[in-house]
Amino acid sequence: MSPTKLLASKLLHNLSHHRSSSSFLRHLSATATATAPLDDDPSDAITMKGVKISARPLYLDMQATSPVDPRVLDAMLPYYLSRFGNPHSRTHLYGWESDNAVEAARAQVASLINASPKEIIFTSGATESNNISVKGLMHFYKDKKRHVITTQTEHKCVLDSCRHLQQEGFEVTYLPVDSDGIIDLEKLRSAIRSDTGLVSVMAVNNEIGVIQPVEEIGRICKEFGVPFHTDAAQALGKVPIDVEKMNVSLMSLSGHKIYGPKGVGALYMRRRPRIRVEPQMNGGGQERGIRSGTVPTPLVVGMGAACELAAKEMEYDGKRISTLQERLLQGIREKIDGVVVNGSTERRYAGNLNLSFAYVEGESLLMGLKEVAVSSGSACTSASLEPSYVLRALGVDEDMAHTSIRFGIGRFTTEAEIDRAVELTVKQVEKLREMSPLYEMVKEGIDIKSIQWAQH
Repeated sequence: MSPTKLLASKLLHNLSHHRSSSSFLRHLSATATATAPLDDDPSDAITMKGVKISARPLYLDMQATSPVDPRVLDAMLPYYLSRFGNPHSRTHLYGWESDNAVEAARAQVASLINASPKEIIFTSGATESNNISVKGLMHFYKDKKRHVITTQTEHKCVLDSCRHLQQEGFEVTYLPVDSDGIIDLEKLRSAIRSDTGLVSVMAVNNEIGVIQPVEEIGRICKEFGVPFHTDAAQALGKVPIDVEKMNVSLMSLSGHKIYGPKGVGALYMRRRPRIRVEPQMNGGGQERGIRSGTVPTPLVVGMGAACELAAKEMEYDGKRISTLQERLLQGIREKIDGVVVNGSTERRYAGNLNLSFAYVEGESLLMGLKEVAVSSGSACTSASLEPSYVLRALGVDEDMAHTSIRFGIGRFTTEAEIDRAVELTVKQVEKLREMSPLYEMVKEGIDIKSIQWAQH
C-alpha cells in the first residue's frame, strides 16, 4: 500500500472509532495537554530558530490559521490520488469528474453565505480576493469613480491596495473607529461622495475580533448606490452571513480560517445589480474571466467541505467557543489584575480574545509563553517597535498597546488547553511584574502618569 493510501486508511480507521472527528481531535489534544509535564526531559526539547521549547506548544492562534478538519482532508484525498484531472479538460472523464467536484464545492461555499453558485469565484485566498475587489473594481470604473472609503483597522492587504490606488491618483478616506473598534455610521454616511466607487469594511477584525455593523453599512451603501465590499475571512463559518440581508456587492473569503486547506479562497461577486471588475490575473479566462489559472480541485473541494461542515456546526462551535473564552478570561482575571480586553466586549467573535496586561512588555511576555502558540498585537517580530496600528486606531495607550496578546480559540481547543494557557500566562505575567519597578510603584499607590520623568 502506498504511503498516502496508508495515511488515508489510518485516518478513516481512527475516525470510525470516534463519534466525530471533532471529539477525536479534542481527545488527542486534551490527552497531550493533560499529560505533558511542566518540565519535560531536556532530551525531548525542540529547538527551532534559536528558541528551545520543552515540547510542542498548545495552539491558540486560530486567527492566523486553523488545522485542517480530518473530514475535510478525507474529502480532498481522492482528488490528489485517483481523480486528479484538470477541471478545465472537456474531453474525458478525468476532467468531467473534477469539474463536477469544483461546481459542487462552489455550491457549498455559496450556500453558507446565501448566494448563488454563479456568484462565487475561486481564488488563492482572501488577499487575492481583496486585491481583485478594491483595485479591480476601481480600475473598471476609473473614468467616473475616483474615491474609496475604508477604515483605519482593515487588514493590511486592503490598506495596501488602497495605498496603491492613491499612487495612481485615486482618493481614499480612512474612517476612524471608536474606542470599541466599531465605526461611526454617521461618519460613513457623511464621507460618501458622488464619485465614491467603493466602501470596504471588514466583517470581523482579525486582530481584535470586533464585528462591524455590516447590515447597517450595506443599507447606507444601497441608499447611495455605492458598491460595498467586506473582507469576511474571519467571519465565514463563525458568524451568520447573508449577502442579501447585508447588501454586500463583493465579499472576500478564505479556506484556511475555517479548518480548510491553505492556498484557496473565494470572492463573492453580486450578479444583480451586476458588479464588474478588471481582472488582476490574465490567462486562460477561467472563473468567468475574473481569475485565470487552473482551479486547484483538491483545495477547492476542501474549502467546500469546510463550508458545509461550518454550516452544520456553527451554532455548536459558537456556544462551545464562548464557554472556553469565558473560562480563559475569568481564569486570568481571577489571579491577576490590570487585564484589559481590547475592542468591544458585546460586538465581538468569541474565538478572538485580545488582552493587554498592564506593566508588562508584550515582547517579553510572548517570549516567556513559548509553550503556548499565540500572537501579539504589537509588531514585535519586525524591526519596528511601534504598537499595532489597529490598537492605535482604538486610542489604546501606547504602553498598553505594547502588551497585547491575541488568544485564538477554535473547534478543536480543549478545556485542558485553556486551563494550561491560563496557568502559563498568569505565571509569566507575575514573573515579569516582579521585575517591573513601575508595578512596584503602582502597588505603593503612586500615579505613574503624573510623574515628570527626567530627560538624560
